[in-house]
Amino acid sequence: METQFAAYNGDFNGEHAVWLKHGQYEAAVLPELGANLILFRDLENGYRYLREPEADEMEDFKGNPGVYGIPVLFPPNRFDGGKFLWEGKTYELPVNETDRGNHLHGFMHKLPWKVDYFKGDEYESVVVLSQQVRDGHLYKQYFPFEFTITLRYTLSGKGLQQQVTVTNDGKERMPNLLAFHTTINAPFVPGSQASDYSFKVTIGQRREMSERMLPTGAFQPLSPAEEQMKTTGVSPYFESMDNHYTAVPQDGRNRMELTDQRTGDVFVYDVGTAYKHWMIWNNGAGGKFFCPEPQINLVNAPNISGMNAEEIGLIGLEPGERWEETSSFYAIKRKQ
Repeated sequence: METQFAAYNGDFNGEHAVWLKHGQYEAAVLPELGANLILFRDLENGYRYLREPEADEMEDFKGNPGVYGIPVLFPPNRFDGGKFLWEGKTYELPVNETDRGNHLHGFMHKLPWKVDYFKGDEYESVVVLSQQVRDGHLYKQYFPFEFTITLRYTLSGKGLQQQVTVTNDGKERMPNLLAFHTTINAPFVPGSQASDYSFKVTIGQRREMSERMLPTGAFQPLSPAEEQMKTTGVSPYFESMDNHYTAVPQDGRNRMELTDQRTGDVFVYDVGTAYKHWMIWNNGAGGKFFCPEPQINLVNAPNISGMNAEEIGLIGLEPGERWEETSSFYAIKRKQ
């Protein structure tokens, strides 16, 4: 009989994975490939909540890891010319979005991470991974601070929980720039179609973006469909989206809800209120997956002057300080 509660080293399409199993749920993370939480499944119902690479898609995943699972973006999104100003100094990341002249998404989602430990018991199955930046680390040449990022994934009968901690281990105040390019299957229920789905998300205002996908400082009026995103819900594919919004918690929670209208299944992604911004991207309204991306900071935040630092999420960590947030993924069933 298969163990119901476990955490163990295993394989995912030929790559090392740490698997978590707990009751009807399973999850797997790929330490050597960006600590990407590559799958979250409900085995009892056959639901796959995250976009997973199939065996023949592994090379595509390795080449473009930002559109599978839960990639860690540090720093997230775009920086004008790869440069950013912090505490009177200019730092420079390589321009890897050459058509727009930006740096995009950092490298944390492509680097190997250390597995600190994993365990599984009747209460929960857990894996903890970390990225420690010190001399000799890739980040030191671009982002010359000493810090540690820790990811803790916990699987239980309540679903999946993610806890992320950023600790400043150095002697200088450092910017804390973080997001997750979370890739959600819609549909996630076997037999359902994209047309069966609607989603809600706790957005506020939509930022106007330039042709280079950098914020102009202005806001755009929400369309009727975007207004529905905040209230009754709308198809995640109502139009092509690559949009940046402020986050405005509702009922004390900052979350996305994806509903299968055919079955009444609801998948909730509650990201926590420390994320001040949402990026919503749906791959050209492709009808298979979309990305509700929680971000601490506004795109290009360190290069934006004249705006409130707290409002745009441009926060710093003093030496020895740490920042922490917990997000959860869980399912509920609504009556039909």
